[in-house]
Amino acid sequence: MKKFENVAMTEKNKNWKNSINRKEVLYKSAYTKNFERNEFDRDYTRIINCNAYRRLKHKTQVFFAPENDHICTRLEHVNLVDSISHTIANNLGLNTDLTKAIAICHDIGHSPFGHQGEKILSVISERECEEKFWHEKNGLHFVDNIELLKDYNGVNRNLDLTYAVRDGIISHCGEVDENGIKPRLEYINLENEYKEPNQYSPYTWEGCVVKIADKISYIGRDIDDAIAMNLLTDEDVKKLDKITSNVKISNSNIINYFVNDICENSSVEQGLNFSAEAFYTMNLIKEFNNERIYMNNKIKPMIRYFTVLMNEIFYVLKQEYNGKNTLKNLKKMKRYYPILSENFSAWIKDYINYEGKEKEIYLNKIVYDLDKPQDYYKAIIDYISGMTDNYIVKIYKEIISF
Repeated sequence: MKKFENVAMTEKNKNWKNSINRKEVLYKSAYTKNFERNEFDRDYTRIINCNAYRRLKHKTQVFFAPENDHICTRLEHVNLVDSISHTIANNLGLNTDLTKAIAICHDIGHSPFGHQGEKILSVISERECEEKFWHEKNGLHFVDNIELLKDYNGVNRNLDLTYAVRDGIISHCGEVDENGIKPRLEYINLENEYKEPNQYSPYTWEGCVVKIADKISYIGRDIDDAIAMNLLTDEDVKKLDKITSNVKISNSNIINYFVNDICENSSVEQGLNFSAEAFYTMNLIKEFNNERIYMNNKIKPMIRYFTVLMNEIFYVLKQEYNGKNTLKNLKKMKRYYPILSENFSAWIKDYINYEGKEKEIYLNKIVYDLDKPQDYYKAIIDYISGMTDNYIVKIYKEIISF
C-alpha cells in the first residue's frame, strides 16, 4: 500500500465534497454523451483552453524575453511542476488528477517579467488601490473572475473551478523555507481570508505536493539558465559544486535527488518531509541562486527598465478615466495609441456594464464599476498583469513612438 493512499483526495476522503465544490452549478456540454470525466479532469481541460494559460509561453521565469529558445518560460515551468508533482503523488498514492490541475495553473496569476514585475505591480497597486499585488491571489482572481470560456451556446462564462484547485493556486507559495508540510484542516473563504502569501497551508495533500514540486522545479532550472546566459563565473560554478557535493549539478539530477528524498522521508504523521541533508542542501542552493542569479548586477538595469515601462502604461490608461465616459475616452485615444486603445477597450468590456452590451452572450461576473475610480485602476492592473513580456514591450514602444 502507498503511504498516503488513505488521505488522498478521493470520494473516500471526508473533505471530498468541500474539495469538489464549485461556486456555480457546473454546466455540461450537449456534446458530452458517451463518456464522463472526473471533477479535476474537467478543471484541467478548462485551464488549458483559457487565454491566461496560453500566454504563459511568453512570460518570463527569470530572464526577460530571452532570444535563446531554450531558456525557461512560465509554460515550461508549470509543465515541470506537473511532471514532478505527478511523480511524487503517484509514488505516495495521492490523486494525480488533482495535482495535474493545480500544477498546470498554479502560476496563471504571474505578471510579465516574473517576480520583478510582480514587485513593481504591487507598488502600483498599493499606491492606487491600497492593496498589495501577489501572484498567488491574482491567480485565484483570474480563474474566478477574469478568464472566460464560451459554453456550447456561445455564452461567455467564468471557469468555475473546484475548491481544491482554487485553493492549490492561492496556497502554492514555494518561496518560504519549510519542511514537514501538512494540509490545513479549515475550509476557509479563499477570497476573503487570505491576506498574504503563505498565510495558510493548502487544504489537500495534493496541494502540498504541488507546493513542494514548485520549489524543486525552479532551483535547478534557474541554474541551468544562468549558466546558458553566462551569468555565472567559474568561481560561482566551483562554489556551487561544493554546495551540491552530493548531487551533480543539472536540473534533471537535482529534480531526481529531491523527488527521491521526499518520497522516501515523507509520512502522514511527519508530513511532506525532506531529510535533514536534502533540506539543508536545498536552502544552500536557494541562497546561492538569490545572491548570484536573482540579485546579479546584470539583472538590475532590467528592473529599472521594467519599472518605467509598467508605470508609464498604467499612467496612460489612468488619465483616460472619466466615469461612464471612460470608454469614449479610450476610443479617442486610438489616434495616438491604436493597439493599446483597441485591445484594452475590447478587454474591459467583458467585465463592465455599458450601453449597447449584448447581455445574452454574457453570463460571467461584472467585475468593475466605472463609477468607482479604484475599480478602473484595478482593471488596468489586471490587464497589465495578464500581459506577456513581448506584448508589454510592444505597447510601451507604441506609447513612446511618433
